[in-house]
Amino acid sequence: MNIDDLLVEPDGLEQVEDVLRCFFERSRQRAAAVGPGYLGLWETLEACTAGGKRFRPRLVLSAYSLLGGTDLASAALVGASFELLHTAFIIHDDVIDRDFVRRGVPNVSGRYRAVARDAGMAPAAADHIGFSAGVIAGDLALSNAYRLLDRVHTAPATHRRLNEILDEAVFASAAGEYLDIEAMLAPRMPPLEDILNMARLKTSVYSFEGPLQAGAVLAGAEDPLVDCLGEFGRDAGIAFQIADDLLGVFGSESRTGKTNWGDLREGKRTALMSFVADRPEWEEISSLVGSPAMSAAEADYVRRVLEDSGAREYSAGLAVDYASRARRHLDSDLVPRGLRDVLQPVASAAVDRTR
Repeated sequence: MNIDDLLVEPDGLEQVEDVLRCFFERSRQRAAAVGPGYLGLWETLEACTAGGKRFRPRLVLSAYSLLGGTDLASAALVGASFELLHTAFIIHDDVIDRDFVRRGVPNVSGRYRAVARDAGMAPAAADHIGFSAGVIAGDLALSNAYRLLDRVHTAPATHRRLNEILDEAVFASAAGEYLDIEAMLAPRMPPLEDILNMARLKTSVYSFEGPLQAGAVLAGAEDPLVDCLGEFGRDAGIAFQIADDLLGVFGSESRTGKTNWGDLREGKRTALMSFVADRPEWEEISSLVGSPAMSAAEADYVRRVLEDSGAREYSAGLAVDYASRARRHLDSDLVPRGLRDVLQPVASAAVDRTR
């Protein structure tokens, strides 16, 4: 089950598309005045943003409209801001992971690596060109997420709160990415508590907590409800990340859009790995996990060990537990029934993707 498919199409989603379309049209016009190369970069960035299910704008709009908000133009700007933020993080994440493909097609870095290769550059130099273009494109998406939010017409206090929410999303995601990198330097696997904190920082804040809280704040919700939605988003996001890490190892490439041994080659610190690192089976795979030269056969062997050791079952159960925690936050009398009905399936879908 796809988590995006469970969110009904809220009012204002077409306005989000209009905001993004007008934004890129204006940006392309500005870029064309600089030169065809820069225009091409903006066209690539626009293509990277197009075609998504708009999960984060859907959360913004759902919270906003179901809490009584009526200014869809402003809500659409907030939703588009979170969509650009998502685009920025995807592009930067691919650079960090040294990935050149997403969803089966070249990503920003992959496209510019190909351009460099066609120009006759050596492989290492072409890789550098690709990653450099990815950093620049991600920076453009990130900075313009703030610009879109600046255009929201609302009370000054509300505007400050929206900026705080977006800033916290950026701050937390950067912290999560850094802690993930830092963990790779440690000789031992981090404790589960640290891994789940990284999951919350990297995923929950910008994908669940921030959009829901921004929609609620824009609608004029009181702080206790805003906090409650943040708590739901925190646990739903952790469940989502645990499930995503499972898919990164056991999911099909056609479904995830990325190779299913990339996380194993990287030695990504996940709940899956935290479990097996404390068991005797770790000795069988520790020399393989994190090896850039890992073969497909070796990846299959690691997967069998993770399965037989109980790591896969444990992680799936942990995702279910966090999804249940998320749903319990919705039982609060603070959450209107309509919003509860929309959000409850989201928590379930976070883990159903692994089945």
